[in-house]
Amino acid sequence: MATVELNKDNFEQTITGNDMVIVDFWAPWCGPCKSFAPTYEAISEKYPDVVFAKVNTEEEQELAGAFAIRSIPTLMIFRERVILFSQPGALPGGALEEIIQKAKELDMDEVRRQIAEEQDVDQ
Repeated sequence: MATVELNKDNFEQTITGNDMVIVDFWAPWCGPCKSFAPTYEAISEKYPDVVFAKVNTEEEQELAGAFAIRSIPTLMIFRERVILFSQPGALPGGALEEIIQKAKELDMDEVRRQIAEEQDVDQ
């Protein structure tokens, strides 16, 4: 599956309308972003059940700001509208695949329960 370009108009719909979405925040001038792009694209072909998306932080500064993107590339994994992973830096293909597998294996009911407990403690 090819990567999907996200912008402020389709971001929320993409996240809410898909079980798992991986977002690559990048910029055209970023060397590591350019080096990582072929790896990201190749891995997207291995996971047809996952949406692989890209956000150009130059064009979508509002989105980058909303997620406090400070360095690029930054990868985020959303599953059932929950951010499970967020990390700056390009990952080797094997590491990205390992993270995808771990995200797929998580019990999302347990994740939501833990989030609810943390929110209760913060109040």
